[in-house]
Amino acid sequence: MNHYETVFILNPVLSDTQIKETVQKFEDYLVSKGAEMISKENWGLKKLAYPIQKKKSGFYHLLEFKIAGEEISAYELEFRRDDSVMRYLTVKLDKHAAAWAKIRTERVKSTKK
Repeated sequence: MNHYETVFILNPVLSDTQIKETVQKFEDYLVSKGAEMISKENWGLKKLAYPIQKKKSGFYHLLEFKIAGEEISAYELEFRRDDSVMRYLTVKLDKHAAAWAKIRTERVKSTKK
C-alpha cells in the first residue's frame, strides 16, 4: 500500500452540509476501496491565487491515506465527475514526505487543544 495525500478545493457557494457531504463521499469512497485513512484536515475558506470558474475563493480540504496504487485513477475520476470540486491534486508521499506529514498532523492536533 502506498501513502498518498489529496488536496481539493470545493466551490465557495456550497452550504456547510453540502461541503460535509462531499468530503464524506470521497472519504467513504476511499474506505470502500480498502484505504486506510490517516488524517483529514479542513483548511477552510481561502482566497485563490487566480480565479477558477469565475470564483475568487474556495473551501480547501486535505485527505491523507494509504491505498493500493491502481485505485488512484478511479479515485481521481470521482473528482472529475463532481461539479462541486474546482481543483484537486493527489500526490504519492515518499518516506521523507510521510514523516513530515506526520509531524504536521501532530502539530495541528496540538494547536487545536
